[in-house]
Amino acid sequence: MTSTTYKIRLKKGDAVVVISGKYKGVTGKVLKLHPTLNKVTIEGVNVVKKHQKPNKEYPQGGIIELTQPIWVSKVALVEQQSKKASKIGYIFDKDGSKKRVYKKTGKEIK
Repeated sequence: MTSTTYKIRLKKGDAVVVISGKYKGVTGKVLKLHPTLNKVTIEGVNVVKKHQKPNKEYPQGGIIELTQPIWVSKVALVEQQSKKASKIGYIFDKDGSKKRVYKKTGKEIK
């Protein structure tokens, strides 16, 4: 099995919207990136219930809720002003620094 690391243009804390699947239209914040899986974990999206046996972390056991990652291709960055999904592009400043920009408007991502 090869361990490929995928290039994910999103960053932790970005506001994203799900563009396909069961959670289509739901917005949330990126909690974690999984570059080897090509997936991202988003707050409040793909929450599953897991039956947990008692252990040190969960001494009572029971049913716990976990947020599972979804494919990065199913999410898009939300543009703050228009509240619409946009792709991510890159530009280089005069001093050579790389900046992330919204592809729809060309504005810089904060």
